[in-house]
Amino acid sequence: MPDFTVALGKLKLASPVLVASGTFGYAREYKSLVPLRKIGAIVTKTVTLKAQRGNPPPRIAETYQGMLNAIGLQNPGLEAFIREEIPALEKIGIPVIVSIAAETPAQFAQIARRLSKLKAVSAIELNISCPNLNKRSLIGQDARATYRVVKAVKKATRLPVITKLSPNVTDISEIAKAAQGGGSDILSLVNTFFGLALDVETRKPKLGNVTGGLSGPAIKPQALYMVREVFQATKMPIIGMGGIMNTQDALEFIICGASAVAIGTATFINPRVSIEIIKGIKKYLQENKIGSVKKLIGRLKR
Repeated sequence: MPDFTVALGKLKLASPVLVASGTFGYAREYKSLVPLRKIGAIVTKTVTLKAQRGNPPPRIAETYQGMLNAIGLQNPGLEAFIREEIPALEKIGIPVIVSIAAETPAQFAQIARRLSKLKAVSAIELNISCPNLNKRSLIGQDARATYRVVKAVKKATRLPVITKLSPNVTDISEIAKAAQGGGSDILSLVNTFFGLALDVETRKPKLGNVTGGLSGPAIKPQALYMVREVFQATKMPIIGMGGIMNTQDALEFIICGASAVAIGTATFINPRVSIEIIKGIKKYLQENKIGSVKKLIGRLKR
């Protein structure tokens, strides 16, 4: 059997296939549908310092080849998350990556410091790129702001730090280098694109928040491009995502430079898609006599 393990810095995974933040809840919602131990890691729904009510409904709108969402980071807050979700996450037996969001570097650091005390947490993902918070700009659109957040978190924790990048920028490599300069161990990309959908009969937006984040197959070519750009610019471990619906999609991200991939929107269509992709990649490696999935990373031919 081919070697299926990957290393994202100090974060070791038995499989390069993860489930993305915001699409898998806190895992308990899927435990009766998916053999969780076969997944490389679970990235939790984003947690904030205090509870968030999220955006007004409707929060999801289907689009051609994609989906718009404007959940607004609804979550119970850090302490409730630790009290209500961590006990179950401890029992899963695979790495748990906790996604966090905040408004200031100090708040990011505070959350990271608290999570660092928990044995169940394997890494922290910094969500600096959520596109539906009614903010004029995102932290992930500003290189200096990105640097400051990452640096503050690195001072607060010894856990691997993953910085989740926004595609809503002029040059994603610039932001990636800022995250690298701040000490980020891993990068994940891309988050969703700004989008809008409306009903021509009512002439009203389909989302209560008016705008939201676009995900799904429609964004895959752009996501692949950005993964390749960041891989060439930084050579950092990358978790690639954006429109991955099947094995071929996942392989494309790995060949473009991703050390691992995260499955998001596809899970809403087929809860077991991550398991199917794991089997598909293994089959591809066997059929092509490739001894390790690591030999595919960044091997795009020209």
